[in-house]
Amino acid sequence: MLIGLISNVALAQKFVPFKYGDMNQWVTRVIPESFIIGGETKKVYEIGPTQTIEGAKSYSNLGGSPWETSNIYARVVGINKTSNAVFPDVRNGSDMCVKMQTIIETCKAIGLINIDVLVGGSIFLGQIFEPITSTKAPYSKMEMGIPFTERPKALRYDYKVFVPEVDERYYISGFSKKKTYEGRDSAEVYIFLQQRWEDADGNIYANRVGTGRERYFQSTDGWVNAHDMEIHYGDITSKPFFKHYMGLRPVEHCYYARNSKGKVVPVKEIGWAAEDAKPTHMLVMASSASGDAYLGTPGITLWLDNIGLVYED
Repeated sequence: MLIGLISNVALAQKFVPFKYGDMNQWVTRVIPESFIIGGETKKVYEIGPTQTIEGAKSYSNLGGSPWETSNIYARVVGINKTSNAVFPDVRNGSDMCVKMQTIIETCKAIGLINIDVLVGGSIFLGQIFEPITSTKAPYSKMEMGIPFTERPKALRYDYKVFVPEVDERYYISGFSKKKTYEGRDSAEVYIFLQQRWEDADGNIYANRVGTGRERYFQSTDGWVNAHDMEIHYGDITSKPFFKHYMGLRPVEHCYYARNSKGKVVPVKEIGWAAEDAKPTHMLVMASSASGDAYLGTPGITLWLDNIGLVYED
């Protein structure tokens, strides 16, 4: 009887993949960096319809892809520079996946610039505003989330993780002194559903409708396939599974979005929505780092594939 019940539950679920969520199509950007920092031609990857783009050009999501990456084209004090911490990778022969890695990017030009920046490889639903011109206020250079009004049961994906046996994290933001912190960093995946509104002055606020967030502090033994991360609705702060990082986004670390006037403004997450509330937006991110921007442990690597939403059918 129990086996029959489990089977019926499984049959009642419906999996809806995100567009390009099988990670089999990639845009390759071929960008020459400025001669003063070496003049190398670098490849920068985006998730979208297979094609190659030549030249130092700003990128906007192509082919209806909802995905953006932490890979960027930057132009700082007139110098063209790239950063690439997200790559296409191959699993099971010809099947592709996404590989995200925490790295340190270096940019040196005698008399002009000499900076190191720690970059966590990440993918998310949204977009980045290129070219990037500084390392200040990193979240203001991207729009996090997409319009969404449904109530899925879970976020499903295949994943693999490598975490070095290192209990130190580094904060390297470019122009400030490198800082070292005790403790192990982790890769992470999350989904937030928000109910957003805008006031007469163009400020955007949000209540949290649904939450799913997991952090991975240990390497996995190969791939974990068809993993379901449950989405919990309403205020979950008193639930036994609640972890501090599942809470509301602190105001000082707001994500950003474009308001009805076309201006990019902070999205201030100020409360929890009712358990039966309907969202207006969905945020999904996967990353090889789980701290604030420029904080992490080099070498942490997260692979992800076949990502989408699970619904009760």
